[in-house]
Amino acid sequence: MAIAPRAKKAQLPPGSTGWLAGLKDPAVGHALSLMHARLNEDWTTEGLAERVNLSRSAFAERFSEIVGVPPMRYLLNWRMAVASHRLRESRLAISQIAFEVGYESEAAFTRAFRREFGVPPAAWRKAGAAGQAGNGAV
Repeated sequence: MAIAPRAKKAQLPPGSTGWLAGLKDPAVGHALSLMHARLNEDWTTEGLAERVNLSRSAFAERFSEIVGVPPMRYLLNWRMAVASHRLRESRLAISQIAFEVGYESEAAFTRAFRREFGVPPAAWRKAGAAGQAGNGAV
């Protein structure tokens, strides 16, 4: 049985970092919620800081300290995690996935995806399909 994030958050030792630790902080938790709820929004550190009522520098420092990475790096990591999952688990067009995770063009998404994973999205999808076929999954 999986433990809900709220229960896991309560069990974190002091000084922990990561998104669960971020949920404990009202400002960082709100920013994380915004990023997760509206993944395709054109977020900036300044825009998120305004939404959580902090200065850009105070927000960036607080987010980085608590989560372990700067806000825009966290957002990129989250977008790529969602995209990689959708590429493997759906038949949506790459351009649709790109839009869903916040990219205005398939080309920009493909460049970012290749930087993160070393292969373009189509190759990632194909490798996932080959892996599933090799495991007997359909």
